[in-house]
Amino acid sequence: MPRVVLAMSGGVDSSASAVLLKRQGYDVVGLFMRTGAHSHEGDTRRDNKKGCCSAIDAGDARRVADKLDVPFYALDFEAEFGQIIDYFAAEYARGRTPNPCVVCNNWLKFGQLWAFGQKLGADFIATGHYARAKDGELHTGVDGEKDQSYVLHGIKRTVLPHLLFPVGGYTKPEIRAIAREAGLLSVAEKPDSVEICFVPSGNHTDVVRARRPEVAAAGTIVERDGTVLGEHDGIDRFTIGQRKGLGVGGGRKRFVLELLPETNTVVVGDEDALLASGLRASEVNWLIDAPVAPLTCTAKIRYRHAGVPATVTATPDGGAEVRFDTPQPAVTPGQAVAFYAGTRVLGGGWINKAASG
Repeated sequence: MPRVVLAMSGGVDSSASAVLLKRQGYDVVGLFMRTGAHSHEGDTRRDNKKGCCSAIDAGDARRVADKLDVPFYALDFEAEFGQIIDYFAAEYARGRTPNPCVVCNNWLKFGQLWAFGQKLGADFIATGHYARAKDGELHTGVDGEKDQSYVLHGIKRTVLPHLLFPVGGYTKPEIRAIAREAGLLSVAEKPDSVEICFVPSGNHTDVVRARRPEVAAAGTIVERDGTVLGEHDGIDRFTIGQRKGLGVGGGRKRFVLELLPETNTVVVGDEDALLASGLRASEVNWLIDAPVAPLTCTAKIRYRHAGVPATVTATPDGGAEVRFDTPQPAVTPGQAVAFYAGTRVLGGGWINKAASG
């Protein structure tokens, strides 16, 4: 019987994954990753907006494992998770907009999880992500509204043959029904995790300034021509494409076009100025053989981006230059770009700079 280590978060997706894996004949071992992200709030919330990995979630995961007769481990990854929070704060300090979910998947979930699985003699590792792994390839989940393949593009290619995504072939309503039918009523209707787990308040500046207090520095908000429109108390409050909360008047809609951390300057302008013909990316992780010629594919530049036709050229430094067929708005340094061919994920990297012209 093949053994699989399943990351159990206490949510409906990983709980239904345990049900499906058991039905498919796997020897399932559950693992809850303690991150310490909620220790400061007492872990008492059960509302309609939640993060993940709290003490409540750990209790839910353990109860599901007990009901399904799945061996269960809770391991302490607080130190490792602290590195992710450090990265998050450092990116904002650099005038970039981080994507901690991608980093968590790369560093923790599919790095540490596979290491733990190997110690237990596991053949596979599994999570409740809406994606599909087949024949050593990564594909989108069938539920387009829930597909999470974008945040998984950084998985190492060598790990792909050992991955299982049990919920990837189902829609969210079907997964909730599976949990109900299995008697997992405590998690069947549990709300989705919709926030950064270590920023449950939704105010990321609290976290950033606790780790990087120097970002709380006054600066100016200017037009492209240098006209000063106002002041701000830190560039960590802004992201490319932002319109609300700029604190400038004038009756004209303005959007954040650029962040200049060296001078604490926020550059704003008209919406048309957000359009970019392409981007430059670094640290590209290929899930195919790295292309030696320009590659035609679909490029997705944020989680809710539909993806657009593009041409990707790998660069000698491990990065890539991406040219969109149609200019795209709000290409944001610090965010990820993922490459697709149909449903297959080809790889992805980190956006360094938007390209124009």
